[in-house]
Amino acid sequence: MNPFSAVLRFLGLGGDAQPAEGRARDPIVPGGLVGADLVMKGEVSGEGDFQVLGKFEGEIMLSGTVHVGEGAEVDANISATAIVIGGVVRGNLSASTRVEILPTGTLTGTLKSGSFTAAEGATVKSEVWVARPPRPAPTLTERPAASVTAR
Repeated sequence: MNPFSAVLRFLGLGGDAQPAEGRARDPIVPGGLVGADLVMKGEVSGEGDFQVLGKFEGEIMLSGTVHVGEGAEVDANISATAIVIGGVVRGNLSASTRVEILPTGTLTGTLKSGSFTAAEGATVKSEVWVARPPRPAPTLTERPAASVTAR
């Protein structure tokens, strides 16, 4: 094998002894990921989704969905568009659309969201605030026409 083929094989771009259809493929995860065997401490912020399969401690502030996988442990304040919990989360949660606790999920902390669902088997030890998001103000074209009455 020439050096160029070895580099392509290392990068997963070719030179495999197995054909592509015979290889196992890793799942494609959009956004960021903390793998099952990883421990991460710090702050995550920005746009996009974030998935935790291992352990995370810190702050998460995203305009996207935060997924906490089964077996994951999170000690963090989380602010996101949506939050889905299948593992253990300790902290304050704020989601503009929804928070969903899966059957394997555990939440300890406070929760503020527009929608909240806890599946049968989920554990929730929390203060929960569920409120509809504020409606946007009507634009000029949406406002009702002024009525004029003659006297």
